[in-house]
Amino acid sequence: MRAAVFHEPGPASVLQIVDRDLPPAGAGEVRVRIVYSAVNPTDTGTRAGRGVPDGVAPPRVPNQDGAGVVDALGEGVRDLECGDRVWVWDAGFGRVNGTAQEYVVLPRHQVVRMNDDIPIEVGAGLGIPALTAHRCLTLAADGPDRLQPGALAGRTVLVAGGAGAVGNAAIQLGKWAGATVLTTVSSKEKAELALAAGADAVIDYREEDVAARVREISPAGPDVIVEVNTDNLDLDLDMIAPGGNIAIYVGGKVRVPSFRAMMKNASLDFVLTYSTKPREKANAVEAVAEAVNAGAFRVGEEAGLPLIRFPLDRIGEAHEAVENHAVGKVVIEVTAL
Repeated sequence: MRAAVFHEPGPASVLQIVDRDLPPAGAGEVRVRIVYSAVNPTDTGTRAGRGVPDGVAPPRVPNQDGAGVVDALGEGVRDLECGDRVWVWDAGFGRVNGTAQEYVVLPRHQVVRMNDDIPIEVGAGLGIPALTAHRCLTLAADGPDRLQPGALAGRTVLVAGGAGAVGNAAIQLGKWAGATVLTTVSSKEKAELALAAGADAVIDYREEDVAARVREISPAGPDVIVEVNTDNLDLDLDMIAPGGNIAIYVGGKVRVPSFRAMMKNASLDFVLTYSTKPREKANAVEAVAEAVNAGAFRVGEEAGLPLIRFPLDRIGEAHEAVENHAVGKVVIEVTAL
């Protein structure tokens, strides 16, 4: 089988296509033929040597997320069948084999079935972005542990960066769970994407007074803010509703105006999906799977998340596209469906 491998950290040019033996599925494992491998910023960071530490040294196959079909079942796996459409998560975290290869073997719980009528591309847009978004939307002390229809009814969510992959997932999952979802973007083109994702209101922060627009739409302020930029914390504390929660899922230094936060009894949390507790991760996987199979999670430009496709032998270009902040979801076409 073909696989992309890097033998040492470095620029995208360190990625090489090699031939490897087909891996067997052991007890409790599933072998998946990967149709689409997704590229996330943490994937490029790991390849470059500055990603999330997981104790695994090269050589390794990059990329955490992907979608494909079940190819083989290990002993004891009885609730999947060969040919089932599936999506996978955290494939390359703590192990050398990610999804940038034709076949990957994973523990059963990291392989999630999709209904046959769901486009397989949807599975490539899940994993890190969707699981991160779920955690951000469920961190509030009085919030739900797991999203489902109605779980966020009556709540207002503000998603910073609604045209990004996590932002898009937060919009779609928030709407599915019944929230009123506001979002900020930096251009007219990104505003169109956020609206396509289902946002109730979109604010161009380069053209509008964000706080004024948020207060106009939601006088009490958002109950939850899904934040992509630590520099926005002052603004977030101006807008957040009393008792509200701000969830930050990107790195950066934070200066907290603590008295202002105290005055609102606001809470501030940091999210990294890799290291969430097992129950938190399971809740996220179960909720995302339910949303997907209900048709509530979509990909493509019509869903606010354009797909940017590369063949496996151009994986270096795919990684560079993510590093250059391509708008949309970068996916690698590994095998044909």
